[in-house]
Amino acid sequence: MNAQKRLEIFDRLAAANPNPSTELHYTTAFELLVAVVLSAQATDKGVNKATAKLFPVANTPASLLALGVDNLKQHIKTIGLFNNKASNLILLSQQLIERHDGQVPSTRQELEALAGVGRKTANVILNTAFGQPTIAVDTHIFRVANRTGIAPGKNVLEVEKKLDKWVPKRHKKEAHHLLILHGRYTCIARKPRCQGCLLADCCEFDAKTATA
Repeated sequence: MNAQKRLEIFDRLAAANPNPSTELHYTTAFELLVAVVLSAQATDKGVNKATAKLFPVANTPASLLALGVDNLKQHIKTIGLFNNKASNLILLSQQLIERHDGQVPSTRQELEALAGVGRKTANVILNTAFGQPTIAVDTHIFRVANRTGIAPGKNVLEVEKKLDKWVPKRHKKEAHHLLILHGRYTCIARKPRCQGCLLADCCEFDAKTATA
């Protein structure tokens, strides 16, 4: 795929969704961090349902630490891997207080040093909370990047590096959300909705579906 076609793809996605954003509910960088940690192998809808009850009770590192791991588990027990996530969030809160005065750091190195935070989570925080042009490659982005031909790769890091290199500069900041939403609602896993897709004539997916 050439640069002109990539630009056309992102121009179309941006025109259709000028202000793309995460579907996780949050009001602060810490709430977003908690929600993203919880979202691993879970749906945004499920996370939002849990945090709607959790955040009124504890939405800062200090209040989450005071809540304690057992009480935290009760708030997030509907989410997969909740035991491990609860332990990570308690430790993460302690680390934020001890290392960053309770504030969420804005560098990749500092974020990835926190419990339960890997490269993908760090990229989401850097992009969504701090406006940096990072792209977190989840299953949706990995699928869209490979299917369309925008940035084919064998693993998420390869796809991320290609996207970082090839996404047009003017779309870099929003690319993360544009691709996720396209993968979540149009270029879905089992039966992509190719008919009527605004990228149909640009997409290089050989097995385009004939029906929606």
